[in-house]
Amino acid sequence: MNADDYISEKAFAQTVVEAAEDLGWTVWRTWASVHSPNGEPDLRMAHPGLRQIVWAELKTQKGKLSHAQQQAIEILKAAGARVYVWRPADWPEIERVLAGQEV
Repeated sequence: MNADDYISEKAFAQTVVEAAEDLGWTVWRTWASVHSPNGEPDLRMAHPGLRQIVWAELKTQKGKLSHAQQQAIEILKAAGARVYVWRPADWPEIERVLAGQEV
């Protein structure tokens, strides 16, 4: 994935979900933000074989986190969760995380 290419958040999310599922992750995805708690990250992913749980907020290359998203991420991290904010340019990190390698 080339970071210089524009990709919508929806298309980027689908790419991440497909890559995760191909590597054995179970992915829960926010259907529509109006049906979710304010600030909840887009993806929750679990991989029993790797014994890992990951939360991911996905943004376009220039997308900004809302205040509620920033707060949710801080709360999850303070509770010990692995939480990432991923953009298309972060693809190498995404691949490492999905492969179970520490980042």
